[in-house]
Amino acid sequence: MSAHESMEHAEHAEHASGSNKKIALLIAVLALFLAISETLGKGAQTESISKNVESANLWAFFQAKTIRRTVVLTASEQGKLTLAAADEAQKPAVQKQVDDWTKTAQRYRSEPETGEGTEQLAEKAKHAEHERDEATAKYHHFELASAAFQIGIVLASATIITGMIALAYVAGVLTLAGLLMTALGLWWPHLVHLH
Repeated sequence: MSAHESMEHAEHAEHASGSNKKIALLIAVLALFLAISETLGKGAQTESISKNVESANLWAFFQAKTIRRTVVLTASEQGKLTLAAADEAQKPAVQKQVDDWTKTAQRYRSEPETGEGTEQLAEKAKHAEHERDEATAKYHHFELASAAFQIGIVLASATIITGMIALAYVAGVLTLAGLLMTALGLWWPHLVHLH
């Protein structure tokens, strides 16, 4: 091998080494973004599950209160029928019981001081459902971002092995797509409907 060929070979190796360093840096950045999107995705998934359980519990409590209210209203209606047929000595006691049942039924419907009336429970359950849907939408965006970053890492790694720079450009485009999906997940999870 001549001196000139050796110089060309060294220059080519130096250029390849510089490209490989840039690709390695791209891989490191992609890995960082992947870690961030995975962490955000796991947090959103946990929040979604938590809010789903919360809304289910609130709806179960709502149903239990509704059943109790129905039972008390039925007893109150039965008491009104009994009142009509009762003798005069029993009427005050029956009327008192009917009034108590009516108040209890009203309390089961709306109990603002404790937040445990059916109206308040339904409102809380709907709010928990909204928060669940928000977290689920975020989760889907973060999952897509993670996939883009993972594929980008694979393509950037393949660039080092194959020397095909086009793969690095595709990895760069996937990085931008992943960043876009992460931003959507953070700030505008319902802008693009994914599920």
